[in-house]
Amino acid sequence: MTDFAAQHAERLMSPAAAAALIPSGARVAMALGVGQPPALLKALADRAEAREIGDVNIYYLLSTAIAGETVLRYELTDRLRPHSLFHGAIERKLEARGIEEGRQGVWFIPTGFQQAPNVLTREIGVDTLLATVSPMDADGYFSFGTNTDYALAVSKTAQRVILEVNPHMPRVFGDCRVHVSRVTALVEHAAPLLEAGKAAQQPQDLVIGGIIAGLIENGSTLQMGIGALPDAVCAALHDHADLGIHTELLTPGLVELMRAGVVTNAKKSLHPGKTVFTFAMGDRSTYEFLHENPALEARPVDYVNDPAVIARNDRMVSVNATLQIDLFGACCSEYLNGRQYTAAGGQLDFVRGASASEGGRSIIACHSTAARGTASRIVARLDGPVTTPRNDVQIVVTEHGWVNLRGLTLDQRARALINLAAPQFRAGLEAEARAMGLI
Repeated sequence: MTDFAAQHAERLMSPAAAAALIPSGARVAMALGVGQPPALLKALADRAEAREIGDVNIYYLLSTAIAGETVLRYELTDRLRPHSLFHGAIERKLEARGIEEGRQGVWFIPTGFQQAPNVLTREIGVDTLLATVSPMDADGYFSFGTNTDYALAVSKTAQRVILEVNPHMPRVFGDCRVHVSRVTALVEHAAPLLEAGKAAQQPQDLVIGGIIAGLIENGSTLQMGIGALPDAVCAALHDHADLGIHTELLTPGLVELMRAGVVTNAKKSLHPGKTVFTFAMGDRSTYEFLHENPALEARPVDYVNDPAVIARNDRMVSVNATLQIDLFGACCSEYLNGRQYTAAGGQLDFVRGASASEGGRSIIACHSTAARGTASRIVARLDGPVTTPRNDVQIVVTEHGWVNLRGLTLDQRARALINLAAPQFRAGLEAEARAMGLI
């Protein structure tokens, strides 16, 4: 038995034994998305349900059903307190139920994605990491696979690094590994990785996707957000050539561009020949594509989302969606109906990075209407916090066209954005703009 194998054997235990290493009062970082470890989270939830543990704060971005069915169950939130840095459907339900019952169901921490490692390790000082990894390699390393993001940084500082080894987790190259000597406990659990369903596309998505594809030159490097709109952009790019990828999220749409030979990464000025990402969500075929693929590198989010790093990619194009744009050009991409809906994520990171890139373009897109056409997404004033300030927004796209706001005066911006609104809302927006002294 090699020394690494011996260390592996020493740390191997049952999920219950591993969860028993977490004390009451712990500050736990739970991996993001696909990296959430089902056996470990169930064991921790079982301890909380039995009231063997309490006063535990759990910090994370982008929860999935894996967490929602275990540690994020509402009835456990008095013992396992969810601290979300990125809300989704699970957090919205926790919040709504908490409001109904007059107590806090979830705690939200505003932060940009790039800042998450520092927030977790320096500001909060998490002491425990729970994550899924690939099997150990011959040199004693586990790969974080789909989820390097903040997990790598936490693995370097946490008192307890508790990992669930899953043979279905791809082994990915790049700066995304943790050594067995750094690990407190290991649990082996073979389970299919969570697969992300494809968002249903609407006719507006196809129109917007075509407009954005027309703004992307051959040889550009891409970042795409999540959802039907970025998927539509990817689908419209199949007649392009020599594209590259530097993105926080690697999606099936981007993988398909690699498979089709549209993405070659040959023209990239930073990490040429390599697709760079910090986390991935998709289907089984996406995860199989990642496994030991030399064309891909996973790196931590404080590197991938650093605007200065992003800007080193010439002709960098970022594509992100928003919920509202006001007549000044500011965007709210995280707040809806008076409540936190998602979070800022990495939108501003890539807006600034792409804008600073040589020949780069930052694109923010949305349907012109919401609520089945009854509400305009172009508004006089935002209903929630500013996710991307007016000074940073560059290109805005709806199904009615696009505009580059850079260099435009306030009245020019207002008129241009009104023209991107749905026709039935334009007169009302113009009246509001006049009342505000914009035009």
